[in-house]
Amino acid sequence: MLGLVTAGLSMWISNTATTAMMFPLTLGLISMLQAKNQESSSSSSQPSTPFATALLLMAAYASSVGGIGTPVGTPPNLIAIAMLNKLARVKLNFFQWMLFAIPLLICMYLLLFAFLFLLHKKGLKEIQRGLASIKTPESASNSFRPWTKGEKNTLLVFLITVILWVTPGLILMVSGENSSLSQMVTGRIPEAAAALIGALLLFLIPIDWKKGKMTLSWKEAVDIDWGTLLLFGGGLSLGDLMFKTGLAEAVGQSLIKITGTNSVWLLTLMGIYVTILLTETTSNTASATMMVPVMISLATASGFNPLPPALGSAFGASLAFMLPVSTPPNAIVYGSGLVPITKMVRAGILISLSGGLIIWLILRLLLPVYGLA
Repeated sequence: MLGLVTAGLSMWISNTATTAMMFPLTLGLISMLQAKNQESSSSSSQPSTPFATALLLMAAYASSVGGIGTPVGTPPNLIAIAMLNKLARVKLNFFQWMLFAIPLLICMYLLLFAFLFLLHKKGLKEIQRGLASIKTPESASNSFRPWTKGEKNTLLVFLITVILWVTPGLILMVSGENSSLSQMVTGRIPEAAAALIGALLLFLIPIDWKKGKMTLSWKEAVDIDWGTLLLFGGGLSLGDLMFKTGLAEAVGQSLIKITGTNSVWLLTLMGIYVTILLTETTSNTASATMMVPVMISLATASGFNPLPPALGSAFGASLAFMLPVSTPPNAIVYGSGLVPITKMVRAGILISLSGGLIIWLILRLLLPVYGLA
């Protein structure tokens, strides 16, 4: 459940923010299980370190994997969509992305669960004993505080925004690209407009009308991490320059000569694993910025469809599991002291190698089904 909740949140908010939210909850769960286990076993032993490690790694890894699910889940997704549109004239809408990203997310989550469970089974019986001793009071349902007005407003705006993002793509798939309905909806409600509508609604829906207090104030808005948006914009500019100056093509041709790649799916597989290797030591945004234009340039020059290799690189940029410096979620859980670096490297290598193959298989199977490859 911890992994499912984390992945679900990370589909819509940044992986760093998701891990920061789930980290204290995970530590609280570990402490509670420790206390219950000590009560039931009448011992003063420490909590099961392997299981604590598994929970914390799940909080970090599920955040990275969850971002795959939607275009707004993580910057590499938006970078891939923007560069495909700008450099290759290939357009992907919100709904089309989710058609293949959600199955990939599900497969990656199952992979995470399987590896973390198998690698950290020691102490599982003690944890089960602690869980069995936890009794939920009958009045638990009455112990939760009611939702505040601001929380209700935020949920409403979130649902409206998601509907505006998904609906045009759904209509496009059902009625066809040339229908008047799909042209009207996609023309009047582009994805950027949906995001702006959601942001404006937060400024317009009141919490207390008499006091003039809205759901989001400008004082709160200026605290948003605008640097991430500047980083994203800078990444797009850098990728565009790599393409225009010929650097992307030069790097790509060198890779083709070295590897002997002669098909779009071999190119995709190469792009996935090169990006995974790169993202272990650099940010996922930087990795996608460097690799996506290279893959597009390579595919275009070779007469291949640029979509599979570009998507493979974008998804590969999210598989940063090996080191604390690979991505902020890893650093957050590593700071707890309950995640030995050897355990992170061991799990990260296995999940990254297997995850790259799953990305390739999902793209290979689903893109042709949806007429995208």
